Amino acid sequence: MATQPQGNANLPLLYRGLEPLNSGQHSKMKLKRQQTIPNVGQVHAIPVTIDEFIPAQRTYPIIFSAGEVPVPLALMGLNEGVNTFIDGEGKPIDDQAYMPAYLRRFPFMLAKLRPDSDELSLCFDPTAGSLDENEGDALFDGDQPSDLTRNILAFCEQFETAGQRTHAFIQELQKAELLMEGEVSVQPEGADQPFVYRGFRMVDEEKLRNMRGDELRKLNQNGVLPLIFAHLMSLGLIRDLFYRQVQQGKGPVASVQPAPAGKTKSEKIGNDAEA
Repeated sequence: MATQPQGNANLPLLYRGLEPLNSGQHSKMKLKRQQTIPNVGQVHAIPVTIDEFIPAQRTYPIIFSAGEVPVPLALMGLNEGVNTFIDGEGKPIDDQAYMPAYLRRFPFMLAKLRPDSDELSLCFDPTAGSLDENEGDALFDGDQPSDLTRNILAFCEQFETAGQRTHAFIQELQKAELLMEGEVSVQPEGADQPFVYRGFRMVDEEKLRNMRGDELRKLNQNGVLPLIFAHLMSLGLIRDLFYRQVQQGKGPVASVQPAPAGKTKSEKIGNDAEA
């Protein structure tokens, strides 16, 4: 999950620039205590690592992005530009909700300073407005990193390592051919047709059920099987996320009402969902 600090074209989600943190240029800089993340309120899916599947699946549906190298994503909304957990100012709406590590590390990350080297350096997004000379906690003690900066570096290193484990997990899923094109439909009470969501990938439950015992045993020994179950269980939150959007006035149509208990038709997950 490391990147290059030069230019904006290939920067990861939410980052608009990257600058190496060093005592020569930033010895007087401080990290503001009140952090916000620009534009995150318009992002509906945030990358998560497999280390986060268990805590994240209690709050968010976890799906996989489309493409050659799928990425696990925590859904904060079901539609582009809709985030039901973080407001337009970048502040959490629900303080009890799990916050993905991808967001907690912002505006910092590890990045390669040179394309011909694998060495990673601690960088930050200078456009985020998180660093200031007048308020916050010092990033340097003289020419040495402060305890805060050491903790930030350690967190980013842990995130990078978790990213490598996540990549290995995705490779296991692809090797077993367990990922399928996903489709979810939610049909609220009184709606003529269901609302259908596509454009993501998910584990094929039928193929998982039909795997040989030795194949399942290997997935279990590799730690893959519990992660698959966490992903599949999290998909049950899609209905809750749909109505969370509706309650916040961000639903697909204004006429959809929050579901009364026991009055909502069950959503369908899989390729047989209605159009």
